[in-house]
Amino acid sequence: MSASRIGLLLVNLGTPQGADYWSVRRYLREFLSDRRVVDLPPVLWRPILESFVLTFRPRRSARAYRSVWNEERDEGPLKTITRAQAEKLGARFAERNVIVDFAMRYAGPSIGEKIDALRANGCERILMFPLYPQYAASTTASVVDEAARALALLREQPTLRIVPPFYDDPAYIEALAASTRAQLAALDFEPEILVASFHGLPQAQIDRGDPYRRHCEATLDALRSALGMSPERLRLAFQSRFGRTQWTGPYTANVLQELAQSGVKRVAVLTPGFVSDCLETLEEIGVELRHSYLAEGGENFARLDCLNDSEDGLRALETIARRELSGWL
Repeated sequence: MSASRIGLLLVNLGTPQGADYWSVRRYLREFLSDRRVVDLPPVLWRPILESFVLTFRPRRSARAYRSVWNEERDEGPLKTITRAQAEKLGARFAERNVIVDFAMRYAGPSIGEKIDALRANGCERILMFPLYPQYAASTTASVVDEAARALALLREQPTLRIVPPFYDDPAYIEALAASTRAQLAALDFEPEILVASFHGLPQAQIDRGDPYRRHCEATLDALRSALGMSPERLRLAFQSRFGRTQWTGPYTANVLQELAQSGVKRVAVLTPGFVSDCLETLEEIGVELRHSYLAEGGENFARLDCLNDSEDGLRALETIARRELSGWL
């Protein structure tokens, strides 16, 4: 086997270049123009996107981004956290001649840009690591599509491997369980109910064969077993519904409302579908849904952090990456 360097490229969704209207608008246009994300015929979707969605939604989203923006680095928290994951994993792989970097599917740094950078650093083999535990065509497949477009421009292509979904990987479940236990122990109240909130998908995509919901349910089953919790104590929900069509349910907002109205006073929400905290976890859950739950009569609400660049999270990512690098190291 050649002694050339190996690239390990972490890939996450992306974040706008700024927390202003026009930056968010450019980000949303790129994101919502991806046929993997919105698979309506362009002739139907494009007028809606340009005339309505990109006129009104960027203002609301920009306000949300500003509430969680990393002012020191002038970037979204997802980029800050993914960079930290790459840097800390890089230190763990340094002795094996592995260069670790990160890319974003939308708004940059782009997958193609980082593939070029790894090649310039002597990497003839690259392991791409989509940081989506559960597979969805709109996330994992979109990353693979974009990598293929980048490789199509190269005369000399690197050898590419893709880390598979790790929704029920023992290393990931163990990290989730350890992190959940530690964060619950640090609270000044004991939640009556825990809600595991996953990002939602249009139900039509599930009906056409996307395995995402099945993967989410498998993650939650494994986590319940690891924590020794029943389905009644650790509930399933889906957040971030967009538009008026049916999405995967039950919706997190509805679940929290029903819990508060039924007399449940103390809840905690965790997000096993996200490896890194982002707008959807920090603002949607930590601000918007927290406010809604308390307004409905709840008394104590906790949002548990994602694994981020914690020791538990890094150990899980390293374990999975080393396994997928088998034969190259």
